[in-house]
Amino acid sequence: MRRLLVSGLSAALLLAALSGCGGDRYADYCGSVKDHQEGLSKTLEAGGPQALLKALPTFEVLQDKAPSDIEGDWATLTKALGDLERALADADVDPATYDPATPPAGLTKSEQDRITAAATEVGADRTRAALAAVDQHARDVCHAPLTV
Repeated sequence: MRRLLVSGLSAALLLAALSGCGGDRYADYCGSVKDHQEGLSKTLEAGGPQALLKALPTFEVLQDKAPSDIEGDWATLTKALGDLERALADADVDPATYDPATPPAGLTKSEQDRITAAATEVGADRTRAALAAVDQHARDVCHAPLTV
């Protein structure tokens, strides 16, 4: 009986240790928010049409660490930006110099339409609301904004 009790206790301790390896999802996420604040601030302060696209890799890192209550907003934001990034890359267009009023030579109507649709989605109310929601969540839960 004693051996069974010790065995059961050992198994419970091992299970607790293993489940603890993943850490607290909120603590991991908040740590990541704080770790990326300065870099994200510099990226976004640089401005220009490509600032959000340059922030996409950081947004994806934060999305991967996000707790379930904010995952949907991160997904909305990163999908919109990712779709725009892919549309520009597929058309071999530099986001820093692209001007829809004077598209580069060789850009097809289909490519231009795809870029326009993706850019429209980045500026859409739902994408802007998602960005506001992830920033507000970081402020409320992590007590830190996404940028400093």
